[in-house]
Amino acid sequence: MIRWLSQCVAVTAVNARSITQRLGSSAVAVIGIMGVVVVFVAVLSIAQGFRAAMTTAGDPSTVIIMRAGTDSEMSSILSREQTQIIKDAPGIARGPDGPKASAELFVVVNHPKRSTGLEANVPLRGVEPAAFDVRSKVRIVEGRRFEPGRNEIIVGRAAAGQFSGLEVGRSIRWGENDWQVVGHFEAGGSVSESEIWTDARVLQSAYRRGDSYQSVYVTLASPDGLQAFEDALTTDPRLNVMVERETDFLAAQSTVIRTLITTVGIAIASLMAIGAIFGAVNTMYNAVASRTREIATLRALGFGASPIVVSVLAEATLLALVGGAAGGLLAWIVFDGYQTSTINWQSFSQVAFAFRVTPELLLQGLVCAVVMGLLGGLLPAIRAARLPIVTALRDL
Repeated sequence: MIRWLSQCVAVTAVNARSITQRLGSSAVAVIGIMGVVVVFVAVLSIAQGFRAAMTTAGDPSTVIIMRAGTDSEMSSILSREQTQIIKDAPGIARGPDGPKASAELFVVVNHPKRSTGLEANVPLRGVEPAAFDVRSKVRIVEGRRFEPGRNEIIVGRAAAGQFSGLEVGRSIRWGENDWQVVGHFEAGGSVSESEIWTDARVLQSAYRRGDSYQSVYVTLASPDGLQAFEDALTTDPRLNVMVERETDFLAAQSTVIRTLITTVGIAIASLMAIGAIFGAVNTMYNAVASRTREIATLRALGFGASPIVVSVLAEATLLALVGGAAGGLLAWIVFDGYQTSTINWQSFSQVAFAFRVTPELLLQGLVCAVVMGLLGGLLPAIRAARLPIVTALRDL
């Protein structure tokens, strides 16, 4: 075993030192693998960023109540009487102004994007004053809160960055109403930053929703009190509702777009990987051909076939690691933190988010690079091991 290991190390060291003599062909393999890793990491960072935006707001103590059988706020409806029953239920945290519960209304409005000027759906949410207690991460960073009963709105930081004309002090016309932007808010990078907030009663009147709401957000007195709270609501004959933790609800809301992005990203990266593998195969075949005499000499001196195979695979892996590391670094520099928006198919509204190039994604990129390198070096390694010693020595 020691002799075999020493042979592997010796041959691999010779191969590594000779890489500088084949910079052109080696660069082809490195660049090909680098391109695959850049695309792979960049596309999957979209899914990571979208998931982070949808789940950052999640608080185990916060739950959402909607009509039973619905999968989004858009398809839910609750009467004012039902929302009051929910607010009076036991298990809700209370503050100086009463229960920490906000009955809310959710609509979408068309508004032009900064980048293209094309109109897209922007979520406009009507909330009650308790919404700022339920969502403790929300804080005003410019201007002030809207005043109840007035056509005033506050805009999430991400929405203000993605859509034009949402600066504090601007007036916007949606439908038959003029709305005054009075503030911008942050919410810890969560999906709430993609929304525009106003007074729920004003939104009801503006969109002729009567006294109806779509959901109620509440803060539980204890995160462990969900089951008791749910039992109290679902067994009440006056209600027909479902209760879900905000974390679970938001994670489910991001499922469709995350699955789509991940599937497309893997498909694109797989197609590119095929080309990169062929590039690695060609590179390693050239490397073996240029060292025919060296390999034959080593075999004649007693070196086994397996150390030759190991050395070729090690060289291919080394080139793949260089390409993978370069691709991951480039993806991190270019894409990490890049702000964009996409439609959430569950709510049919735009969600602004930032690409997230995480350490896990970078590690996955390196693993993919190594796999491509090993696949690209396998056939040339076998050819090197089967090289006839007599035939090769005739060229000496």
